[in-house]
Amino acid sequence: MIILGIETSCDETSAALVHDGKIVLSNVVATSLQEHQKFGGVIPEIASRRQLEYINIVTAQALKTAGMTFKDIDAVAVTREPGLMGSLLVGISFANSLSYALQKPFIKVNHIQAHIYANYLLDVKDASRIDTLWEDLQLPAIGLVVSGGHSSLFYIKDFLNYRLIGQTRDDAPGEAYDKVARILGLGYPGGPVIDRLARGVSDNKIVFPSAAMSGTHDFSFSGLKTAVLYYIQKYQRTPDFSVDHVAAAFQDSVVRVLVEKSIKACHARKVKTLLIGGGVAANSALRDTLKARGAEEGIRVNFPAMPLCMDNAAMIAGLGYHLVSKPALARV
Repeated sequence: MIILGIETSCDETSAALVHDGKIVLSNVVATSLQEHQKFGGVIPEIASRRQLEYINIVTAQALKTAGMTFKDIDAVAVTREPGLMGSLLVGISFANSLSYALQKPFIKVNHIQAHIYANYLLDVKDASRIDTLWEDLQLPAIGLVVSGGHSSLFYIKDFLNYRLIGQTRDDAPGEAYDKVARILGLGYPGGPVIDRLARGVSDNKIVFPSAAMSGTHDFSFSGLKTAVLYYIQKYQRTPDFSVDHVAAAFQDSVVRVLVEKSIKACHARKVKTLLIGGGVAANSALRDTLKARGAEEGIRVNFPAMPLCMDNAAMIAGLGYHLVSKPALARV
């Protein structure tokens, strides 16, 4: 079965073709990031206007890359939530119209759940490894989604059953990265530049607290952001003040709580598979620390391929494959 996926939840416009929910035949992404950088964050009006311009182009390119036409598509999957209202409307309207014209099933997919499913996808050039990947990533599992807008822990019984067991009570990790980067004058987006600066710090005396949220699997990063702000206000004029060390201490605090909460959730649910998704899953410190900790605890930790950590339509098409026969997914 060939699923066409459409993703327009934020500032990316993406179309992809995925075979049997496993093999990515094409995955085209257009972004309006450069236009948002001057404002220090995503401007919803700009995002939706660019998506109106790009959506036909990326869909045509996805078909061309896969060597297919609309006649080869078995279903159309699209992000239904969460996301920016105007952006979601662009993708849903396009996908719904296309499915109607082609007389193919229309599948609505949860964006956050799809980020976790990205772990089960491989590019067509790596298709020979797909059986091994699926054998290694046994369900049930714990899924951690960390991005600019979300921080969530799920217990995943199967691809149709995601149970939310923990989430952020305020800022998401990616949002905290962006806000701290703004405080430090590092520009937008903050995640990549803070990660890069932190890699150069080996001996750091700065330690920021991590919100414990005892007795829960929930997260909180608002207090950490405030701690960074107060530290800068107090010490930025001192001779030994270092932006790199502040960035590294901030990242250590974020990674520390994400790792601890995820591993504890695995033990609490007695599962041996931990799946990571979302833009912050590209962070080098999180990847290295979680893999090392997972090895110590006997837990298989898996991250998607780097391009699939970001918003993309392949993950939408992949999860859509498992939803295509659900009767609740009627056209709206």
